[in-house]
Amino acid sequence: MVKMIALYKQPENKEQFDEHYFNVHGPITEKIPGLQKMEVTKIVGSPMGDSEYYLLCEMYYESHEAMKKAMKTDEAKASGKDLMSFAGDLVTLMFGEEVHEEANAK
Repeated sequence: MVKMIALYKQPENKEQFDEHYFNVHGPITEKIPGLQKMEVTKIVGSPMGDSEYYLLCEMYYESHEAMKKAMKTDEAKASGKDLMSFAGDLVTLMFGEEVHEEANAK
């Protein structure tokens, strides 16, 4: 399983960010074909106190190929366009692969 990770810095207006993220952006993103699961985590702090980060979203796909195919869809393009319109300066996007316990035991 692979995932796209979106990590958001603290927005100036959290209420406005949440309103757009949960009522507009999330529903657009959830429609991307091939998306198996979407998990959103609100960052509440760090071991050092406050965090520079506000939100983490993990979007899971079956494989790299499935994710690449999904990114070419109109739904993914709409999600990306919306993302840049409200959080382009706040978000960092990354790709990741799940690591299984067996791989760590070697």
